[in-house]
Amino acid sequence: MTDTPLTSISSIAVTTLDGRATTIGELADGAVLVVNVASKCGLTPQYAALEQLARDYSRRGLTVIGVPCNQFMGQEPGTPEEIQEFCSTTYGVTFPLLAKTDVNGENRHPLYAELTKTPDDNGEAGDIQWNFEKFLVAPDGTVVRRFRPRTEPDAPEVIEAIEKVLPR
Repeated sequence: MTDTPLTSISSIAVTTLDGRATTIGELADGAVLVVNVASKCGLTPQYAALEQLARDYSRRGLTVIGVPCNQFMGQEPGTPEEIQEFCSTTYGVTFPLLAKTDVNGENRHPLYAELTKTPDDNGEAGDIQWNFEKFLVAPDGTVVRRFRPRTEPDAPEVIEAIEKVLPR
C-alpha cells in the first residue's frame, strides 16, 4: 500500500471514447478504479466483474474508468465505435471508457505517468505489465492500491480495498 498523492488527478485532462474532452474529476467525484482494458485479450472477461463492481458500488461513490490500450500485442485494434459496441453488447458495460490511450512509453498519458509511480504489493512500480492492470484511487486522490492484471476485479483484496475507501 502506498500513500502517493495524486494531487492533480481530478484536473487531469482525458478524452472519452466518444471524443468528449473532460477531466477525471468530471467523470468521478469519489473513489476511482482505473483499468487499462482490451477487447481481444485472454483477460477480457474481467469486463464482467468490472461492470458488476461499477453497479454494486456506484451509489457509494466508486467510478470504474476503462482505458482502452493497444500497446500489448495489438489486443485493442478497434475504432472507438467498435470498442463501445463490443463492451456494451458483450459485457453490458455502462462505466466510462476513455479514448484509446498509451499507458507506457514516451507517449504515456499524464494519468498513467502518475499512476505508474505507485508500487504494487511487491514494491514494484513502473510500467504497466499487461492489459487489465488496476489502480484504486481514494476520494482524496491518494493511490490506495495497484493490482496487477491477473488479479480479478472481484478478488477479495480488491473488494476489501474498495470497501476501505468508500463511505460506510
